[in-house]
Amino acid sequence: MGTTLTETLTERDGQPVSTPFYVSPQQAMADRAEYARKGIARGRSLVVLQYADGIVFVGENPSRALHKFSEIYDRIGFAAAGKYNEYENLRIGGVRYADLRGYTYDRDDVTARGLANVYAQTLGTIFSSAAEKPYEVELVVAEVGETPEGDQIYRLPHDGSIVDEHGSVAVGGNAEQISSYLDQRHRNGMTLAQALRLAVQALSRDSNGGEREIPAERLEVAVLDRTRPQQRKFKRIVGRELARLLEAGDGEAESSDGKGGSGAPKGADEGSAGSSGSGSGKKSSGSAGSNGSSEDSGTAK
Repeated sequence: MGTTLTETLTERDGQPVSTPFYVSPQQAMADRAEYARKGIARGRSLVVLQYADGIVFVGENPSRALHKFSEIYDRIGFAAAGKYNEYENLRIGGVRYADLRGYTYDRDDVTARGLANVYAQTLGTIFSSAAEKPYEVELVVAEVGETPEGDQIYRLPHDGSIVDEHGSVAVGGNAEQISSYLDQRHRNGMTLAQALRLAVQALSRDSNGGEREIPAERLEVAVLDRTRPQQRKFKRIVGRELARLLEAGDGEAESSDGKGGSGAPKGADEGSAGSSGSGSGKKSSGSAGSNGSSEDSGTAK
């Protein structure tokens, strides 16, 4: 009688007995990590960007009822890619933790760092437990500060580790390519329209290098706006306001490109006239933000 990959046969009292095939702890953890990564990769990506007045969340989401972005507390937002039922349980748990801590101590004691630590413990425990499968989710916890320097963005992969991010972060299926695109083009002090346009351009890029158009109706957008007079800084951007921001981002990019194209000839003309205007011609340059969008499906990714 032959053996299989999962068991060997030994003799006990003349009868064959199956013995489980040995799997090292390192291999077991690697298999669980691969399982979780594949589940997350099946979902659409989302991005979180800092801009001048706060933090913006952008993702492709055809569902109007199943949200990928949510408010956790006054200045704290939540974003997730992966299985909806799993990250929705985590979101609800985070809201309960924040409410209880704010009620027991003080509202200022509820921080993104504390919430990220709670999520890390939960995800880490589930990932290392052999009794249940790992969560197929990747989370982003963000907190807007009084100034841009006070903004906090934490990324939490499936294994419960915490990554402190700055400027921009992408999670989900095509996160690596999108993150590289954002790192090259994101800059401090961007307007909301510029940051939104950059996010949509990044999400629109396919893994094969092509681009696709994502209509405004399929976008889910939310912000943590530090300039809001209300104590709660989270706000969803929908409908006409979203359409105006997308048009404004395109208009700023075209205006920037136009100035960049006309600046050099102007400097050359002034130089030929004997003036010192060549420097001003070099100053004008256009940097168009770029944008892209993708998102997990509501029911799974």
